[in-house]
Amino acid sequence: MGVRDEKCYTCGRANPGLWGFGPALRQLGADFGFAPLVIGASSVLYTLMLVASGSELQIAGGMMSFLAPSRRAMLLFGASGAVPVFQLGWWWTLLTASWLHANFLHILFNMMWVRDLGPAVVDLIGAPRTVIIYVVSGMCGFLLSSLMALSPIPIPLFHGAPLTLGASASILGLLGALLHYGQKSGSRLIHGQALNYVVILFVMGLIMPGVDNTAHAGGFLGGYAASVLFNPLSREKGDHLIIALGLLAITFLAIAYSIVHGLQLLA
Repeated sequence: MGVRDEKCYTCGRANPGLWGFGPALRQLGADFGFAPLVIGASSVLYTLMLVASGSELQIAGGMMSFLAPSRRAMLLFGASGAVPVFQLGWWWTLLTASWLHANFLHILFNMMWVRDLGPAVVDLIGAPRTVIIYVVSGMCGFLLSSLMALSPIPIPLFHGAPLTLGASASILGLLGALLHYGQKSGSRLIHGQALNYVVILFVMGLIMPGVDNTAHAGGFLGGYAASVLFNPLSREKGDHLIIALGLLAITFLAIAYSIVHGLQLLA
């Protein structure tokens, strides 16, 4: 049974969840507001990055450069990678980069994935655990990418990046969690669909230029590991909500700090 089911179909036990606040949270929609939160916050930050780019904003130059914020704006708002994390010491960018995007197509495709996957993952494992997996997967992806960029032995297609951003690592984390759920529950449908999506995204990463495959791999592994830790078939707990809200609060505080701190150094 899913975490949103009102009662167990075997024993009839009620499922209030989250200290009884589950029914109230359900009023936010099919995904408890997860997808609108991610899409809304990412869109606002992308718009602010465009404004902050000023005359350095890229408008022409190909589809991958259409409405692309400047490198300075990316650093200012918290893009991650080997340069921010290790050269500048901005470790908090591991949290912030998942909410930032490099051009119009980048944010468009990523938010389409969030809109499609978000409600499904929330319905299976609950909104708080989905938020936790989304944030943790992004951190794992950008950490691996930053580390691999410093590796003395480069690995083709998985060489990391000096500067990286985007929701793709977190999206692969959601797919990793779905893949584990399919294995744990025995659902061939969920397992097969998640595996198909993973293959599609990795193939796209091999074909399209500028894709951080290392962050994708790290995000997928992070999401899968988080799902193993949570046991998605177990009952949702109130402390999951506390952790999720704490991660969101820390993330947006990190974005605010990045802007204030960056203005002092990049002005």
